[in-house]
Amino acid sequence: MPKPAAGERILVIKLGALGDFIQAVGPMQAIRAHHPGAHITCLTTAPFEALARASGCFDAMFIDARPGIWNIPGWLNLRARLRSGAFTRVYDLQTSQRSNGYFRLMGGFLERPAVEWSGIAPGCSHPHGNPRRDCLHTIERQAEQLRLAGVAAVEPADLSFLTADVSRFALPDPYVLLLPGGAAHRPGKRWPAPSYGRLAALLAARGMIPVILGTADERPLARIIVASDGSARDLTGQTSLAEVAALARGAAGAVGNDTGPMHVIAAVGCPSVVLFSAASDPALCAPRGPKVETVRRPALRDLGPEEVMAALSRLGVRAARA
Repeated sequence: MPKPAAGERILVIKLGALGDFIQAVGPMQAIRAHHPGAHITCLTTAPFEALARASGCFDAMFIDARPGIWNIPGWLNLRARLRSGAFTRVYDLQTSQRSNGYFRLMGGFLERPAVEWSGIAPGCSHPHGNPRRDCLHTIERQAEQLRLAGVAAVEPADLSFLTADVSRFALPDPYVLLLPGGAAHRPGKRWPAPSYGRLAALLAARGMIPVILGTADERPLARIIVASDGSARDLTGQTSLAEVAALARGAAGAVGNDTGPMHVIAAVGCPSVVLFSAASDPALCAPRGPKVETVRRPALRDLGPEEVMAALSRLGVRAARA
């Protein structure tokens, strides 16, 4: 594989959800290291613009408005912007039917791809042709895709760029983060809030303060937990992503559903217990970090808080008092 040249113009495509984006940070950092002199643009959606900028991997941002199928002007504008970028190589970390369509918008077709392209688009120059790619965890799948394109070293994501001052929360040590929320349209991925409440009571009895994180829409879940244990702190709707990372660095541990912020919490090194139901497979998408344990039940309502406490103990999260 020839040494990357200065003056290259690289496009990295990553859309999707927060967890997907966090799992792509390691590959993004590997691309940046492999193309040190290149001008690298990130094609993403508006919710991830600030995160992509903060990562330090990119020189420019390209925000995808995701035009609907019948939005012809939107597609024409997208095609014009893609072609005007004069990109020499594209790393498609989304590898979806939609991002395959972007290859075609840039002029790629079976006989004569218009740009070097790493992904799964038919006719691309650097295809990830493993027929079992969808059986790999997201991180292994992307690392293999990049190896086939000449990017050999993909390290775990370094999220040290996510920093914040969290002293305003004045949290006592030790505390354990609880994340009872998740995608509202997939309730099967949520451990019931009353179960989190019983876990909060167990934590408090052992001298650890439960701290609840989530969006403002998840405050009703937090109220149920606080009703079970009055020492729990409700921070739902009050934290940025950088503050979540900073709180995780100071936490004794964390327990949460299969939801985006748990990927951040695990990646920064917080001992993390992540709860899975039959609705998602940890072998394919579990958060990664130095201290992560997944607990899976076909239906999360059947999971007891004592089992979760035992998982925390296996990660070294011990009682502050007997």
